Amino acid sequence: MLRTQRAFRSIRWLAALLLLALLLPGPPAVAQSDEAFSRPQIRAVLREAFAAILERHLEAAAPADLALWSVRGLGAVDTEFTGQVRNGVLSLSQGSRPIAEAPVPGTVQAALSAQQGIRPPPPAESLAETLSQLYAAAWAASPALRRAGVERLLQAGFDEVFNHLDPYSRYITADEALEVRQRRVGQTGLGLRIAAGPRNTVLVVALVPDSAASRAGLREGDILLAIDGVPVTARRLVEAAELLEGPPDTNVQLDMRRGRQRFSVVLQRASQGLRSLRAEVQDNVLWIRLNLFSATTTDQLIEQLNASLSTATPVRGIVLDLRGNRGGVLMQAMSVADSFLREGVVAQSAGRHPDAQRIWRAAGSDLAQGRPVVILVDGRTASAAEIVAAALSDRGRAVVVGSATLGKGLIQIVIPLPNGAEILISWSRVLAPRGWPVQGLGVIPAICTSLGLETAQEQLQQLSRGVEPMGAVLARVHQARAPVPASEVAALRGACPPAEGRELDHEVARFLFDNPAAYAAAIEP
Repeated sequence: MLRTQRAFRSIRWLAALLLLALLLPGPPAVAQSDEAFSRPQIRAVLREAFAAILERHLEAAAPADLALWSVRGLGAVDTEFTGQVRNGVLSLSQGSRPIAEAPVPGTVQAALSAQQGIRPPPPAESLAETLSQLYAAAWAASPALRRAGVERLLQAGFDEVFNHLDPYSRYITADEALEVRQRRVGQTGLGLRIAAGPRNTVLVVALVPDSAASRAGLREGDILLAIDGVPVTARRLVEAAELLEGPPDTNVQLDMRRGRQRFSVVLQRASQGLRSLRAEVQDNVLWIRLNLFSATTTDQLIEQLNASLSTATPVRGIVLDLRGNRGGVLMQAMSVADSFLREGVVAQSAGRHPDAQRIWRAAGSDLAQGRPVVILVDGRTASAAEIVAAALSDRGRAVVVGSATLGKGLIQIVIPLPNGAEILISWSRVLAPRGWPVQGLGVIPAICTSLGLETAQEQLQQLSRGVEPMGAVLARVHQARAPVPASEVAALRGACPPAEGRELDHEVARFLFDNPAAYAAAIEP
């Protein structure tokens, strides 16, 4: 997870910008609300946020567009507000009355800087200066905006920006961010909480009295260097939090730094892990229902696999039921898929920033020992669950049964802001082992049940004859590369429309275990 801290200052540029910007006369003075509008703080928040968006967001956007979208977002709070760009000037109006004007970021400022022989300001600095000026004018002119408050003003501006970029990025207010942080990095089992620190460090920011962490002598402000030998950074804070989580009564080693002193401590986890898995054996088949991917999902899966394969009559096959699974901890999805693979790619990620380029590889030994695997999915299967289905399907390790999944294949990072708020930015897209994007397409099953019993039966008959009924569709999926045209997405998903899971899914899975030839035909090469 990435935490950016930037502060660009240019006195000459600010002087030039103030000469150029024309702030039109505002309305008569009105009583201020209890919440003060601080333009310096607003500018700092906008600078940090737009620096991250410009550098990290999956989709590139021009500063001028970001500025216009942000200003137009104020209309969600006060419908009188409108924004437009004309002749290099971004203007804000309230009804028919102009309120303020400022240069469009990245255009007029750059030209003026060139004329005066000075370096143009960074785009994020330009955006912050321009928008904070227009926001200040809007705040002074609109009682509705003042009643809503500064946080709502910022949220409205960012909401409109993200409406143009992707459906998952968002601005999280300071109060919401505090609650989310406590859920995301609240390590109750160890009695500590972590957060991003300066220079990409991970800090201990809170300790629970009489907990494992406090008894070990940890202090607030200690820097966490590694967890069980794995180095951690603020850029990957979520992964650090996931490494701290684990099954109850297990140990974890933390490598720490306090000032110039380095030391290690071993803590024992005490919290009870969430049971995200249910399992039962029917007709010598292990049926595993995964409701979500929590910090202990892989451990629960390994426990069930080992138990089912160590009996006098080991199971003959395994069903992973991912219907309705909306995702969860990303690294748990990778390790669940790894549990069924011996080597090779599990998933990839790609984005504009170099840090967004990543490949996850299997390092396991196939704990299922080569037994056939069937994965059940439906239209509610999403995110981490789709990664597992795509990985095992692409690698020829499982047959996917059901309907097209949701198609949520973007990875977000969290950027902390100076006001205590956060922005969640989609910065990379998940790619299946063959290179096709999960986002939008989702996972298309090898056997479709959403078209009804008759179609499913016909497909099973084709498989029994060695013919892949969904072969042509899946071949097109494998060739797809981002960005996939909307028409192609619609055509591919239309071959097996998303729907809720049904009993027919179970019947198809049983058929495949009872008919090895059909299973072999359904496994992708």
